[in-house]
Amino acid sequence: MKSLLALLAVATLATTLHAEPKKLLVVTTTTGFRHSSIETAERILAQLGKDSGEFTVDYVHQPAGKPGALKKDATDDEKAAFKTAEDAWEGKLKEALQKLSPDSLKNYDGVVFASTTGDLPIPDPQGLLDWIKAGHAFIGLHAASDTFHGWPGYIDMLGGEFKKHGKQVGVECLNQDPANPATAHLGKTWDISQEEIYQFKNYDATKVKDLLILDKHPEDGSAGHFPVSWWKDYGTGRVFYTSLGHREDIWDGNPDMKDRKNSPEISKAYQQHVLGGIEWALKLK
Repeated sequence: MKSLLALLAVATLATTLHAEPKKLLVVTTTTGFRHSSIETAERILAQLGKDSGEFTVDYVHQPAGKPGALKKDATDDEKAAFKTAEDAWEGKLKEALQKLSPDSLKNYDGVVFASTTGDLPIPDPQGLLDWIKAGHAFIGLHAASDTFHGWPGYIDMLGGEFKKHGKQVGVECLNQDPANPATAHLGKTWDISQEEIYQFKNYDATKVKDLLILDKHPEDGSAGHFPVSWWKDYGTGRVFYTSLGHREDIWDGNPDMKDRKNSPEISKAYQQHVLGGIEWALKLK
């Protein structure tokens, strides 16, 4: 009997070690402000998956050809041409976002919104929420909270909504959950040299589990509770959100990066923060 149990244990371990990696869909489309760090985020997320062996990434990239702003003194012909170009680009965006349809989501274990902004024309908004509730992962990075401002269901799922930010500052983040893999590698505090710090509305500390907070206002230093990162259950699914990730030197640990403000060590800590959040949301840890 003991030998049988031992064989079963070995078989279970072997199955675990050789489990197929999870599949993440990384969405980086924007209809509002577009962060310059998005391409860096795409590259680092792929590298985190490759190095860990825990997940692979597929993308919904921004379609090419988005028209710029229409000049104020545009002629009727220029306005018509702009409208034609805008409609064509929106059509390409809708096509790219078909990967978020219920049928397509069957191919994935989790979705990452990496600095998405604005209202994205996803094919079935409620279908996305139902998919998360059914046991899947949603990972929101930085401007994911600056997305779908007019969709209460999305804001409720995420746990908060971007309100504003001030100038980039240095902050001391307080670790509220040293047991979570997103923050287990950090000490009681984590100093970041420079970053864009979000302030939120429609955030309720009783409805999320804080990972990182500030106890001082990032601009005036007044005392308070200022969330930076959190997690929450959503049905049987899991949601991880971090507002950090604006700067390229938060994402990328290359010591030779021009105009670095954050050390490579801070970047490595941020990468582990994101990796741990993904692992938690995917129920790997």
